[in-house]
Amino acid sequence: MNAKPACASPGPAHWQSIDFDQCARQVRRLQARIVKASREGKHGRVKALQWMLTHSFSGQALAVKRVTENQGSKTSGVDRQLWRTPAAKVKAIHSLKRHGYRPQPLRRVYIPKANGKKRPLGIPTMKDRAMQALYLLALEPISETHADRHSYGFRPARCTADAIGHCFALLSKKCSPQWVLEGDIKGCFDHISHEWMQANIPTDRRVLHRWLKSGVIEDRQLFPTEAGTPQGGIISPTLANMTLDGLEKLLKKTFAPKTVKGRTVCHMVNMVRYADDFIITGKSKELLEHEVKPLVEQFLRDRGLELSQEKTCITHISQGFDFLGQTLRKYGDKLLVRPSHKNVKAFLEKARGIIEQNRSARQANLIAMLNPVIRGWANYHRFVMSSRTFSKIDHRVWQKLWWWAKHRHSGKSRQWIKDRYFHRIHGRDWVFAAKKEPCSKTDKNPWTKLVTMTSISCGPYPRIKTDANPFDPAWNPYFEKRRLHKKIATMGLPQSVVIPASHPEA
Repeated sequence: MNAKPACASPGPAHWQSIDFDQCARQVRRLQARIVKASREGKHGRVKALQWMLTHSFSGQALAVKRVTENQGSKTSGVDRQLWRTPAAKVKAIHSLKRHGYRPQPLRRVYIPKANGKKRPLGIPTMKDRAMQALYLLALEPISETHADRHSYGFRPARCTADAIGHCFALLSKKCSPQWVLEGDIKGCFDHISHEWMQANIPTDRRVLHRWLKSGVIEDRQLFPTEAGTPQGGIISPTLANMTLDGLEKLLKKTFAPKTVKGRTVCHMVNMVRYADDFIITGKSKELLEHEVKPLVEQFLRDRGLELSQEKTCITHISQGFDFLGQTLRKYGDKLLVRPSHKNVKAFLEKARGIIEQNRSARQANLIAMLNPVIRGWANYHRFVMSSRTFSKIDHRVWQKLWWWAKHRHSGKSRQWIKDRYFHRIHGRDWVFAAKKEPCSKTDKNPWTKLVTMTSISCGPYPRIKTDANPFDPAWNPYFEKRRLHKKIATMGLPQSVVIPASHPEA
């Protein structure tokens, strides 16, 4: 398999004439070779393949395509430049060169957090984002090959549902561990040791060093960056994941089952991690407090990190704990997973805010603003026991919409308001809907309707296999079946239609 054509051709001169499917295939071939070399421990071969990928036209084109089509494409860095025209994008492809590359400082912005504090983000320039996306193409295959088995955050083909699914598998049995260490790393992205990353991250060290030391501009002043990787950089989540990888293996090795006087001693220490949030199960509170927690703290200390004392605690499973917006709690021998009260409250506040801020908006416009919020929240929680919560939220949203309608027509009767805003559609009454404008007589669906959470199907999530690697060609048939499964599941068909019962995922 020869990858030379991927880096030998200068590429098309026009953005519209670039064959991105062909570029993706060439990059995938190189990534597959990186996976194979990394697994075999051929570090020199890995470096050569990474150099080949980062200097290829295909990799550069895909990097520019990513940063010009994602949500951050409209946000500029300190140079205030955006790549909007096809000519600018083609010029950007040819500018992604390692020789003479000097990243510019980050632009500091702040976004609010759930606890009322503000999270600092560092916004790189478009060129720096594209360079990060390019080097990420060469780094991610290695990250996926050596990642912790039960790490699910910021990884391709993995999501929060996989993490919650594994939590359920660990805690739902009668013989499952009863104690859980809820861990949270204090300012993870802001405090990772630069020295540790430069010594252990398998990427171009000169380029990595320049990214880490680029500095931050805030209030027109340049501040040096002595630690951490900026939140806002495309490559930052992968760097943070690779920094934390190895903790699960360390716990497994330290607390592996042992045979003492003919009896097997099992500590039941298991870990599930999503980015910098994680849980560790244990047989007893003393084990987690005096043995597991100090080991975790030492592991983090070597990387310049520490546990957040505010958010790190040890909980019995009968009391329940929140993880990734959902509450896991055991009642007797039965484990229930539901949307957390905090998450439900935050959603209702957001929905009420939209309604209250649009008191004079047209009904169709209000529906268009609410539907993505309702559908997104319901799709996130539809894989756990959420039917009762969905019904409760639908009722609360209906109450607020009724208030909205009455506020607009305080002098009208309830029946008049009901007839204007709530309709009977397909046998269901009190549907908050508006007639489409314009609407033809032949239109089979003349209504713009508010989505209800109870109309969204709930069911179990097909948890990903822990060893699955999306960059390894041997796993391609598995991921194709998963894509088919998800595609048909969104159509509301039974799961038996998706995958045959003989398949391991069924």
